[in-house]
Amino acid sequence: MRIITYNVNGIRAAMGHGLLDWIRATNPDVLCLQEVKATPEQVGVFEFEELGYHHYWYPAQKKGYSGVAIFSKKEPKNVVYGCGIKHYDDEGRVLRIDFDDISIMSVYHPSGSSGDLRQGFKMKWLSDFNHYISELRKTHNNLILCGDFNICHKAIDIHNPKSNANTSGFLPEEREWMEQFINTGFIDTFRHFNQEPHQYSWWSYRAGSRSKNLGWRIDYNLASNNLAARLRRSVILADAVHSDHCPVLLEIE
Repeated sequence: MRIITYNVNGIRAAMGHGLLDWIRATNPDVLCLQEVKATPEQVGVFEFEELGYHHYWYPAQKKGYSGVAIFSKKEPKNVVYGCGIKHYDDEGRVLRIDFDDISIMSVYHPSGSSGDLRQGFKMKWLSDFNHYISELRKTHNNLILCGDFNICHKAIDIHNPKSNANTSGFLPEEREWMEQFINTGFIDTFRHFNQEPHQYSWWSYRAGSRSKNLGWRIDYNLASNNLAARLRRSVILADAVHSDHCPVLLEIE
């Protein structure tokens, strides 16, 4: 199974930059999208269905904001929209599909970069999300969390850790949350296969950051520890340029 997570930063804009052709060529079994910023009615779904996908959308209540989606070649036995906490669900941050032996979630963690209010919202979300996943794993232990976590875990995951030490997304308390969350029983599947530096999944639009590879690795496929033997490969697909993010691929047995 080929699973891809991709923050498209507006699916309509990404489609204007060739997203459909890329999906056709890459042919993932499951594609988890974040920041779709649209409803399926605004996008039109015929072309995705023509590619063989069942599609599930969880847009934000606010138009043109946030929202997640999952496209799957195989029809899941169950689809769960949201996490059951209204102020998060209004922002369209969590969507899950369940198969017989595995559950896959598309999740979009809040950014705190706009100021103290949203940073506080982000930290409360992190605490609540940790509790939500802890409860979920009591019944769904073969779990893969795909999405934009808006956190660089370690210094290797950001181009300039010293100058960003007090920047949202690389704050000590965020990195500590990421460490503790992974240690509850998850594998950072990209780092499981690749320990090389300068591997990023997001670049600012400013100052030619992408061409200089001045990036951050904030997009993850986290797999439950008990799936370790089924992991086959994980790759950052940095050549895909439909967004300020790029996709991250996970292959499992």
